[in-house]
Amino acid sequence: MKRSFLEGNEAIARGAMAAGCRFFSGYPITPATSIYQQMLQLLPATGGVCMQGEDEIASIGFCLGASMAGMKAMTATSGPGISLYSEHISFAIGGEIPLVIVDVQRLGPSTGSATKGADGDIQFLRWGNSGGMPVIVLAPVDVKDCYLLTMQAFNLAERYRCPVFVASNKEIGMTRESIDLHALAGPELEVRTPCPTNHSGRPFAPLPGTNIPPFLPIGGERLSRQTSSTHGEDGYITTDPAVIEAGILRMQEKLQGAVGDFTFYEYDGNADDSALLVVYGVTARAAKTAVRELRALGSKIALLILKTLYPVPEDCIRQHLRGKTKVIVVEMNLGQYVREIERLAGDIPVSFYGRMNGELISPKNIVEKVRS
Repeated sequence: MKRSFLEGNEAIARGAMAAGCRFFSGYPITPATSIYQQMLQLLPATGGVCMQGEDEIASIGFCLGASMAGMKAMTATSGPGISLYSEHISFAIGGEIPLVIVDVQRLGPSTGSATKGADGDIQFLRWGNSGGMPVIVLAPVDVKDCYLLTMQAFNLAERYRCPVFVASNKEIGMTRESIDLHALAGPELEVRTPCPTNHSGRPFAPLPGTNIPPFLPIGGERLSRQTSSTHGEDGYITTDPAVIEAGILRMQEKLQGAVGDFTFYEYDGNADDSALLVVYGVTARAAKTAVRELRALGSKIALLILKTLYPVPEDCIRQHLRGKTKVIVVEMNLGQYVREIERLAGDIPVSFYGRMNGELISPKNIVEKVRS
């Protein structure tokens, strides 16, 4: 057994390499820079490319170009960089370009506190694209998740031809843990689906029985087209309402209709639990301790740790809401994901505890909230 002492950012870089990432571009920003530093060490030895853009906009643009040419690509930033990424995120969605985007969140708004963690970008990741199209957002809890969920992110980007976010946090990204990566059972890797020779060659025409077009790389042997404008299956710009609607609904359904296939979560509960604590990210670590303490005090409480945030895993959440008489949601923000829980909880009362001051939420904070 060979163990490593890794921070979350290092685990993300190694997970990307294990998933077949061969292109990284980024711009230095606390607390995501060590991902760039790791990729700079790891990629050249495999024949991959790691480069710094002149700014965040150029960096994600380089990644889109590399992905369109057929490479598995990743970029990493924090809140201010995600804001600058927004236009290219929309391009990746509309152009169905596979890409992994890591957001090591820090306290905002704006420049905020570069060395303080928070989960303030959660709603922005979901809604920060023009048109409001669905995206995939995965949220790691610890170093192990950073490694495995990054691999899953690459798989999902390839499978559904879309950008996938890894919503980390300064406290996860820069905390070191002892871990044996070789002992982890990673997912079977997805290979980008090439365009079959008998396919029409229309770059956005899905394969029969699917919502997803095969990949036709830019610069390959067959002519391909790419545009950020509204387009039909042939890749040409269109103003035809029927063609536009068909394309938009297909892109929506390919993710929302498949979320059950990538709903990652942990649940700790008993059949007679009356309360449900819902958390994600680094706060889950405090929640695990808090639940043990609450049970010792006689509380009948279950814990749901969500690792797929978007598309909202509604079936999973509804399943674990059954039989509960109250729900408590805890977040390192002023209340973002709690709105999704309230929407699904119906008549079950939902309480919220959150804050944005750069400090971690402790088990004591959670125990006090639940008992109050």
